[in-house]
Amino acid sequence: MGFGRQKAQEPPVEQVGWSDVQTFVVSKVERPVTVKRKRAAGGPPAVRVARGSKDMRVLAPCAFLGMTYTQQPGLPSLPEHTLYEDIYAQKLLCYVEPAVDVDGELRHVVRDGAGQAIGTLTRVPPKHRPLKHTWRIDQPGHPEIVGRNEWMSGDAKEIAGRVAGKFLGGVLNAIGDLGAEGGDQPTKSRSLEWRSQDKVVMLSEGDGQVSVRAGWVDRRLAFAFALIGDR
Repeated sequence: MGFGRQKAQEPPVEQVGWSDVQTFVVSKVERPVTVKRKRAAGGPPAVRVARGSKDMRVLAPCAFLGMTYTQQPGLPSLPEHTLYEDIYAQKLLCYVEPAVDVDGELRHVVRDGAGQAIGTLTRVPPKHRPLKHTWRIDQPGHPEIVGRNEWMSGDAKEIAGRVAGKFLGGVLNAIGDLGAEGGDQPTKSRSLEWRSQDKVVMLSEGDGQVSVRAGWVDRRLAFAFALIGDR
């Protein structure tokens, strides 16, 4: 009597440290679909870092989002704006306070597990239409970090080059779309360049995908932006 080959079970996904991660995403996906893995597998909502080969890629957690039933009492933050170092929400890593409006700017204070302020994340309204809002991170002891549209970041020469490239890309996309069925096309998430003293120290794509390029950036402030989202 023949038996089918039993599928090998993958080992548990181990947690990694949070303090020096470079590229991360906020997600429930733990094992994404790959060539060799036909179905994704989920886990608790967490800040996750890619590990392993591309065929057996996993998204390892480095910090866990709070949930209504695990949120520590007395915290001013929403559960989804709170991070814990452990899956059982016993060790608080940091939390993002609700925004305070200061002259039109929405300022979120970010605090560590002991309640000490470690920095501020600020949503800055645009000065002119149709420009969109920008962001600012203030980290004590370091120059401010400003996050703005990737194609509007940098000096005049860099911006001009991006605008020209964007125009050409738009023309090519329009030509390609002429033969497409249907009307509306999906919109692309906004890419931001985060600069400090004209150096790119962080990149972000949409709400939850962030890449830190400068070692001095407190990862908890980068996490804070990913939790709040580019809204």
